[in-house]
Amino acid sequence: MTVSRNTADGPLAGLHVVDAATLFAGPQAATHLGDMGADIIKVEHPRKPDPSRGHGVAKDGVNLWWKTLGRNKRTITADLSTPGGAEVFLALASWADVIIENFRPGTLERWGLGYDVLSAINPRLVLARVTGFGQYGPYSHRPGFGTLAEAMSGFAAMTGEPDGPPTLPPFGLADGIASLAAAYAVMVALYACQASGHGQQIDLALSEPIMSLLGPQITRWDQTGTVQPRTGNRSVANAPRNTYVTKDGRWVAVSASAGSVAARVMDLVGRSDLAEKPWFSTGVGRVEHVDEVDEAVGAWIARHTRAEVMAAFDEAQAAVAPIYDAHDIVDDPQFQALGTIHHIEDPDLGDMAMQGPLFRLSDNDAVIAFTGRPHGADTDAVLHELGFSDTDIASLHESGAV
Repeated sequence: MTVSRNTADGPLAGLHVVDAATLFAGPQAATHLGDMGADIIKVEHPRKPDPSRGHGVAKDGVNLWWKTLGRNKRTITADLSTPGGAEVFLALASWADVIIENFRPGTLERWGLGYDVLSAINPRLVLARVTGFGQYGPYSHRPGFGTLAEAMSGFAAMTGEPDGPPTLPPFGLADGIASLAAAYAVMVALYACQASGHGQQIDLALSEPIMSLLGPQITRWDQTGTVQPRTGNRSVANAPRNTYVTKDGRWVAVSASAGSVAARVMDLVGRSDLAEKPWFSTGVGRVEHVDEVDEAVGAWIARHTRAEVMAAFDEAQAAVAPIYDAHDIVDDPQFQALGTIHHIEDPDLGDMAMQGPLFRLSDNDAVIAFTGRPHGADTDAVLHELGFSDTDIASLHESGAV
């Protein structure tokens, strides 16, 4: 278990990022950077907070999604469509190394805040633009959400049971993948800026990162004219690969991508005769006989408890994992050893557990300094840092710009 310190240390300390995005890829990209120590300022509309503040489960009226997504971010409000809000955004652009936004293409330009204007103030600025369909093309004007990306990327078409409908994930999969791609793109652009001396724009469409993870579907279609079918939990490339129920009604997942692992599984379940078949030596061959392979593995697992299955697979060095929910995750000794779950003192709910940063660095601790803060909690303090006077700030409040 890791207890995060209230500090701004981290490998990206000194990197200034403006999060001007909403639901979910853009803000989550900023969260990844903030976990590594970047100073994040979250900009929201004064009267229309980021919808993630009301998304999903709440406790005692406090939204839990925002507590995670908004961590390590100072929060301010500014209506960028107003002259005062635009003035605030330009001041932020002069301070920032990175701005992340997900307005529909042309919106910043309509407000007089296009990259030509921002980069004239700060030539080293990186502007990451995360949208449903990219900055140009016939669909660029459409509203875009992760669900549409999961549909159009090929993911839904290949997910689900063979005789069932295309299946969407019950969470923001495309947004999450795009957030990682956006954080990666930001770091690439910052690295390029070290050599060139100037920043650039990043054009990221939600469909492309998830599409890149789906294997060679484009090349397959180009070369063979075929598409990957829906196969449920089975793999199109290897067997055994499935979920199986144990004697005590628990579920486990088995994967045997390597032939040697597959052979160990068959030996364990008492069907070494199958491993001696000529077709067993390749993943494609095992897939062609997947019913026979699955029956052997599933029947053996059904005769044993989950604890027995885990112990036997571990001893045989065969690949198996229990199927977890959140309750199982927080109790698992491996995740505890890694420090996957962090505990932070939240001002509203007290001790709060959440998943920590995605990896560990040997020389730099990633830190969750604080949980998601209230809407506009840091507006005045940040405006003072940007050089606005008390009179200026009062005027911005009076006009509704912040």
